[in-house]
Amino acid sequence: MKKVTAFITVGALGLTFTGTLMAADDYITLASTTSTENSGLFDAIIPAFTEETGIEVRVVAVGTGQAFEIGRRGDADSLLVHDTAGEEQFVADGYATERLDVMYNDFVIVGPSADPASIRDSDTATDAMQRIAESESPFASRGDDSGTNRAELRLWEDAGVTPQGEWYRELGSGMGPTLNTAAGMDAYTFTDRATWVAFKNPQDLTLLFDGDEALFNQYGSLLLSKERHPHLKHDLAAQWHQWLVSEQGQQAIADYEVDGQQLFFPNAE
Repeated sequence: MKKVTAFITVGALGLTFTGTLMAADDYITLASTTSTENSGLFDAIIPAFTEETGIEVRVVAVGTGQAFEIGRRGDADSLLVHDTAGEEQFVADGYATERLDVMYNDFVIVGPSADPASIRDSDTATDAMQRIAESESPFASRGDDSGTNRAELRLWEDAGVTPQGEWYRELGSGMGPTLNTAAGMDAYTFTDRATWVAFKNPQDLTLLFDGDEALFNQYGSLLLSKERHPHLKHDLAAQWHQWLVSEQGQQAIADYEVDGQQLFFPNAE
């Protein structure tokens, strides 16, 4: 059977759907992050899952906060996101019955090569954020309640900074568009490493700070509640959930590279 990968953008919502078109109705809708989409990970691993199980995965690529909302409404069969505290709360609130660690990478801070805030010399991520704020250097924030945006806001809080003013731009956009905007305005921004490595339009942007433990970025899979949403494709979603943490799924994640760099590191227990 011929398989075709589809990319569909939905109007003003800016949602991107990807998946493998097949004649059968065996598919699930996965709400996940823009970082897993923009990095190319799903194009690499979903075909392997589909070939093994015959189940198509249609991805709705949004910020983690939006993915939670989609899950609460029962508009997705499965979630793969990156906000551990939010995921645990999602389970506690009864919207999911299980959360599993799947993989991790890290966040980085990028900015103009001239580095007007001198964050290259920072000892910690909070020090870097303080320097950006004190110098009022332009900073492009996703501002979209994504996992990346939530992590960024935690860093500002840890740094004792309330970001506001002309220098701080909240864009309400995904990671790729935010990087494009930062490149266009010579601004700093906070991004996951995978999207940064896969980004094709850096212009004068360069990686300026990384390596702090505070920049650890864990991804988790959520198995949604049958009691809350009995209409969902729970049996099919459970196969995806378990495949991600299986030997085959973990190897597929580990094998994905861009320009020779591994972008995600499997860590299922």
